[in-house]
Amino acid sequence: MSDEPIKKVSIIVSRGSLEGIYPGLIMANGARMEGIEANLFFTFFGLYGILKKYMNSIKIATVGNPAMRVPSAKGFPLPTWMGAIPGMSAFATSMMNKEMEALDIPPVGEFIEMISDAGGKIYACRATVDMFHLSDDDFCPQMDKVLTVGEFYELSAGSQIIFT
Repeated sequence: MSDEPIKKVSIIVSRGSLEGIYPGLIMANGARMEGIEANLFFTFFGLYGILKKYMNSIKIATVGNPAMRVPSAKGFPLPTWMGAIPGMSAFATSMMNKEMEALDIPPVGEFIEMISDAGGKIYACRATVDMFHLSDDDFCPQMDKVLTVGEFYELSAGSQIIFT
């Protein structure tokens, strides 16, 4: 283990669910609050975290989520097939949003804005942008640039790379 402090993190966000996007946002915000350079790279369905139209309506994935428990994280396991019941994702998302609001954790759009305002950089994956037929107009204004994977690696030189 190195005694040298972390100076830079590059966080890859690849999942578009609430539990896929928030870890990256929390880690990037924490890094900036500690004076650590933070880069967020959104790829595949994680890209929905920075798309204007969808970023504030991200849901919890209930289907096939073996960690789901009711009524709380200490409760009974929710059988994965129950995640397919209509309205289950909306119900779980609503409950989680209430818990986060009580802890003063901001919604995705506000969190992205906070990270950007604190100097964090926000990037979109070129391959995913092309595959999903997106343009710069589809993204929130805080998105700094669309990068290829090679450009991301170049930008990440000397970083701790974190995949959420």
